[in-house]
Amino acid sequence: MKDIGFIGVGIMGKSMVRNLMKAGYNLHIYARTRAKVEDVIHEGAIFHESVGECAKGRDAVITIVGFPRDVEEVYLDGGNILDSADPGTYLIDMTTSSPQIAEKLYREGKKRGFHVLDAPVTGGDAGAREGTLSILVGGDREDYDACLELFHAMGKNINYEGDAGCGQHCKLANQIMIAGTLSGVCEALAYAGAKGLDLDTFFRSVAEGAAGSRQFDMLGPKIIAGDYAPGFFVKHFIKDMKLALIEANMSGLNLDVLSQVLANYEELEAEGCGDLGTQSLIRFYGEEHR
Repeated sequence: MKDIGFIGVGIMGKSMVRNLMKAGYNLHIYARTRAKVEDVIHEGAIFHESVGECAKGRDAVITIVGFPRDVEEVYLDGGNILDSADPGTYLIDMTTSSPQIAEKLYREGKKRGFHVLDAPVTGGDAGAREGTLSILVGGDREDYDACLELFHAMGKNINYEGDAGCGQHCKLANQIMIAGTLSGVCEALAYAGAKGLDLDTFFRSVAEGAAGSRQFDMLGPKIIAGDYAPGFFVKHFIKDMKLALIEANMSGLNLDVLSQVLANYEELEAEGCGDLGTQSLIRFYGEEHR
C-alpha cells in the first residue's frame, strides 16, 4: 500500500499528509482551494483538480472533510470516490461524522467491492502535527488490520472499535467528554478571574492536581493569553455535539450537560465566533474575567 489519495487538506489534514509522506507514502491530494495547499505540493504531494482524479488508481483513499454533508458529497456524488476509485481500494473516512452515514458508506462500498472504514481521530492539531493522534476505527476487522501500518504513520493510539459506525460512536463519546471538561475549565477560569486570582499562578497551582486535564493543559494557557486561534473550530465542535445529541436521543439518553454546552456555543456562533477555536467558550462568561 503506497499510493494514497487524501481529500480534505485542512488544519488536521495537512499535518497528516506530511506525516504520511515522511513515512514513505506517495500522496495524491485534493483541496477546494489549491492556494491553501501549495506548501505541501512543494513538499512532494501531487495535486488533482477533482475528487475523482484524486481517488482513481490509489491503494487507499483518506477523507477528512468538514461536515456530514461533505462526506456524502465526496463519496456519493456522481464522479466522486465511489464512482472513481478502483475496486479493492481501502476507503477511510477520518471525518467526525454521523454513524448512520458511516454505515451507509460501508454498505454502498461493499456492494462495489471496496474496503470501507470509519476512522475519526482525536488529539487536535498538535496531535496531527506530532503524529500522535488517537484513531478510532470501525468496519471489518481484517480491513483494520490491513491498514494498521498506514494508521501508525499518523497516530500512536490506534484501536478497533467494532462494526461500521463504531468508530464514529467512539468519537462522539469523546466529544461529549470534551464538552463537559472544557466547560468546567472555562467556568473555573471565569471564577478565578472574577475573584482576582492571578490566572497564570492559578494554572500552575491546579494543573497537576485532581482537576487537571488535557483540555486544561492544551487550552488553559491560550484562554489566559486571549488566544482564540483555531486548533479546532467552534463550528465543527457544534456539529459534533449535535450529532452526539441525535444519537443520544435515539438511545433514550438525556444528556443535560452536553445540551447546555451546545446552547452556549450556539450563542457564540450567532455572535460570529464560529471560526474561532473551541477555547473561545470563555467569551460566554465574559472576557473581563479572563
